[in-house]
Amino acid sequence: PQDLILHQSWIQKEEQALRYIQQKAAEMKFNNIKIISAEYSFDGKKLTVSFSSESDEKVDLKRLRQAVSRKFSPTQVDIRQIGPRDVAKQIGGMGACGLDKRCCCKFLTEFSSISIRMAKEQNISLTPTEITGICGRLRCCLIYEYDQYVCSRKKLPKKNKIVKTPVGECRVIDVLPLKEAVIVETPDNLRKEFSLDQIQFE
Repeated sequence: PQDLILHQSWIQKEEQALRYIQQKAAEMKFNNIKIISAEYSFDGKKLTVSFSSESDEKVDLKRLRQAVSRKFSPTQVDIRQIGPRDVAKQIGGMGACGLDKRCCCKFLTEFSSISIRMAKEQNISLTPTEITGICGRLRCCLIYEYDQYVCSRKKLPKKNKIVKTPVGECRVIDVLPLKEAVIVETPDNLRKEFSLDQIQFE
């Protein structure tokens, strides 16, 4: 109980510190940065302030750091810049897929490198709203099944490949990597699905 009371106390102080630092940054005309959070260590000896910046240039926050250090002395103040994904993680919110919390808030402890190739490999629409997260970067979930898609595609024929099936030679019109199957067009112009073990190809 004592620990919980102490924790609640630090949360209240964090909110007060955040408001003060945001106000101070505005007074000092740091218009190109956004103060995201202020977090005390459990013993209260350190205050970590996170900020984001829209500019790629390094921001000199020496004046702000000095002002904050004076205000919260003798607490050690650490002001650090975080990226767009870390900002989204701290803000929280519902995921685009409908989860009550975004992956970055729920269980991700580090961010993997995501590329547009991952979306293409999984045949996901490249519309920005479909593949971009609230952070403005490609969604972290694009990597979850990527390796499985790559592995399965190596076993399967490509589109337009002629394959032998139980109904004769057919042309592949779609590939289903997760099912390890293909959809073909039969000589009768019908569409049929066959698993990998039902077809033969070179």
